[in-house]
Amino acid sequence: MLELSGYLALFLSALGAATLLPLQSEALLVGLLLSGDYSAWGLLAVATIGNVLGSVVNWWLGRSLVRWRDRPWFPVGPEQLERAESFYGRAGHWSLLLSWTPVVGDPLTLIAGVLHEPLWRFLCLVTLAKGGRYLALAAITLGWS
Repeated sequence: MLELSGYLALFLSALGAATLLPLQSEALLVGLLLSGDYSAWGLLAVATIGNVLGSVVNWWLGRSLVRWRDRPWFPVGPEQLERAESFYGRAGHWSLLLSWTPVVGDPLTLIAGVLHEPLWRFLCLVTLAKGGRYLALAAITLGWS
């Protein structure tokens, strides 16, 4: 049961970290990897799935909430939204490969929803980016060469 709670904590941490919440899942992943009590590949899968699902939440929010962009309570100002749309328009869907980066990654997934990026392409690129980040972190942590 304790093992399951570790996987669940990592999933929830990774899911929350991919939304606009200020959470980090990397420290928990490293701790669980170093404990030796968990399958490294299982941890990578759980962290990646949680983080990608969190990004899907952002994508869906972008798709759903943009219709209220003119309301005073909308969390992003028109200038910020225009800058983000302009960047995404120039860089295109390939910019989603930066979805793993701090500060930039979460807003990118939100803008992808605003600009109606197809979900299948969004999932492919975001999974590659986020899974690659966790794989690199595990390789460094465990000394894989």
